[in-house]
Amino acid sequence: MFPFKVIISDKLDTRGVEILQAAADVTNQPGITSEELLQVIGEYDALVVRGRTKVTAAVIAAGKNLKVVGRAGVGVDNIDLAAAQSGGVLVVNSPTATSIAVAEHALAMMLALVRHLPRADHAMKSGRWEKKILMGTELSGKTLGVIGLGNIGAAVAQRAAAFGMQILAFDPVFSDEQIQQRGAEPVQLSEIYARCEIITLHVPLTPQTRNLINGQVFAQMKRGVKLVCTARGGIIDETALLSALETGQVAGAALDVFAEEPPGLTALVAHPQVIAAPHLGAQTEEAQTRAAMDIAGEILAALKGEPLRWKIV
Repeated sequence: MFPFKVIISDKLDTRGVEILQAAADVTNQPGITSEELLQVIGEYDALVVRGRTKVTAAVIAAGKNLKVVGRAGVGVDNIDLAAAQSGGVLVVNSPTATSIAVAEHALAMMLALVRHLPRADHAMKSGRWEKKILMGTELSGKTLGVIGLGNIGAAVAQRAAAFGMQILAFDPVFSDEQIQQRGAEPVQLSEIYARCEIITLHVPLTPQTRNLINGQVFAQMKRGVKLVCTARGGIIDETALLSALETGQVAGAALDVFAEEPPGLTALVAHPQVIAAPHLGAQTEEAQTRAAMDIAGEILAALKGEPLRWKIV
């Protein structure tokens, strides 16, 4: 008989499930509805989620025995942190597990954007040879603005430098010296907007970053800028982005995330200068295995009162 009960409400890699099952009574129920979760959460000491499950104040309040919520991944915007903190519930995540996957995805979307790869593929599959009209640009020699130089942003900067790009970065968490150590030139946001041909976003969604990239900001950017976002939907004002695309102020955007997911076939998703993906940044076998193993270990440490590596609240 195990001393702790854990419920997993989203799909978790088998390796993580096995780690939890070796030390706790585990209910693995990916796809459980919010109503069903509210009915049963009171039985459990720990809840493990990914991005689908919304851990609301109601879930926290119903979790009479709940001690810890674990997010297998980086973003915790689907968890009511204030409610967790006031309810004495720990929140932990696995912030390093998916960094490589998301960084590689950002570079892949960047390359697809500047070389028109989705349009080229679609034309070929439609029997058209459109070599002359699909003129691209090189990453080499371009100035890349990285907004947010944490684990993922730093990994993007390192890889972009290998393409011969000049890297400018803004991150209020780090000193100028730390930003330089991470391979970028420290600048203010206004300088990124004024100087960069390509801008990539790697910040969490918070009240401060919601609609960070808005109509006023687009007006400050170099005409013809290209935008990449593999962070969180809501950081970009999508209505303003659509307008900027229509005027040519923004030449193209590669978006892996949206304010509402799934977004449906919106005007932004359908725009010919937009590459859209269904939140694939962390969707690699390696990243999901690491995230599951990391969060399983962190959940068990929290339940046992051991030191935590990635405590949010």
